[in-house]
Amino acid sequence: MQELKASGHHSRRYFPSHPSSSSSSSSGPMKLLPRRTHLHHPHQHYEKALHLKKYSKWLLWLALSVYLFSSSFSSFSLFPRPTPTSLPKTTLPLKTTPRALIEARNTSTQPPPPLKIYVYDLPSKYNRDWLADRRCETHLFGAEVALHEAFLDFSGRALDPNDADFFFVPVYVSCNFSTPNGFPSLHHARPLLTSAVELVSSHLPFWNRSGGRDHIFVASHDYGACFHTMEDRAIEDGIPEILRESIILQTFGVRTPHACQEVEHVQIPPYVPPDIERWPAPETVKRDIWVFFRGKMEVHPKNISGRFYSKRVRTEIWHRYGTNPRFYLRRKRFAGYQLEIARSVFCLCPLGWAPWSPRLVEAVALGCVPVIIADGIRLPFPSAVRWPEISLAVAERDVGRLEAILDHVAATNLSAIQRRLWDPPRRRALLFHRRIEEGDATWQVLKELEGKLDRSWRRRREDQLEVDAWR
Repeated sequence: MQELKASGHHSRRYFPSHPSSSSSSSSGPMKLLPRRTHLHHPHQHYEKALHLKKYSKWLLWLALSVYLFSSSFSSFSLFPRPTPTSLPKTTLPLKTTPRALIEARNTSTQPPPPLKIYVYDLPSKYNRDWLADRRCETHLFGAEVALHEAFLDFSGRALDPNDADFFFVPVYVSCNFSTPNGFPSLHHARPLLTSAVELVSSHLPFWNRSGGRDHIFVASHDYGACFHTMEDRAIEDGIPEILRESIILQTFGVRTPHACQEVEHVQIPPYVPPDIERWPAPETVKRDIWVFFRGKMEVHPKNISGRFYSKRVRTEIWHRYGTNPRFYLRRKRFAGYQLEIARSVFCLCPLGWAPWSPRLVEAVALGCVPVIIADGIRLPFPSAVRWPEISLAVAERDVGRLEAILDHVAATNLSAIQRRLWDPPRRRALLFHRRIEEGDATWQVLKELEGKLDRSWRRRREDQLEVDAWR
């Protein structure tokens, strides 16, 4: 403003007054007086226009500067950033990445961000601390870690939560490997999630304004958001009240009504490390195993807990085909079992405690025809993976006819199934990468979330404002 004022003073001009009429009539020689300068004089008119133009430029510059400054300031001041004592930033550790994956990432592209996701920076006790056990990242429940990392690197990640359509709450509930059988305990899941929701709802406004409808959680274990490994207990406990309005990304899914999927959800595949893509194509591998299964098979169907494991299906498979040389069945774990899958024609995928299994993803990724024995199972991403074209579904009651069924398939359309099975887009849709790749599992999740934008508080607010503007 000082410059503007200086310019104004500089443009002011002072002119002498005309002498009075009496002086003009006095005696003496006539004096030539300077002509009075009028505002309409061309020279003065030009100078006034020049100064007016200069003043307008300064005024425009000032207005533009104030606008830009206020816009920049408001984008930072509208939302107070979390302090280290409340929601410190989560930094995930770097990991060694296979060279093949690095090369693939360099050539891949991320999807255009049709939606924006804000990732809460929770204290490390909710996520990062659990990574001390490396199984947390590679276990069949590891999608909660992979999705967190992918969303942090997502081109549509909202750094300002006021711009977000959805809010991702990164809580790792499947990493408590404290049980003797090597599977994580879920006893801590409910209190840990409750604590996280209390934290974000007490420090930030976004949970409360939508009631959690635009917030996303991952439940990548047996019965999803019911947080229990046994179906009867899972149904009895149900979905925690705090999550019933939110969006759950979960592996569990059945085609019939079930208490553990009575929530807005997206079904995701179980986690299999993406370096499985390095295996050679099926046509380059000799498949000398006709039917393969390695995993838990109870000799006596009634488990020590008093429950029937796998609804007796795995026990029936073991009793009927355990001595059949065409069936390669093993009950003990083996680190190189993926090589066995790559050598197999058919891979059995029977239900366990829950209907789904990581064997589904491993079989597809390694070119072994999945034989799904789990009545009523719902499979992930059916629009991207046309499951009937690449797998077989055998009813649980037909396990006794399994060999005859597989012989019939081999004699009719096995080659066509194997050819479709090795279609790269289908395989990629079931694998999570640390950085989103076009068509991969996280990409499919984002596509599913696009269909749920009506749950976004921001989108609904913008739509309402647009409607109000036209009234």
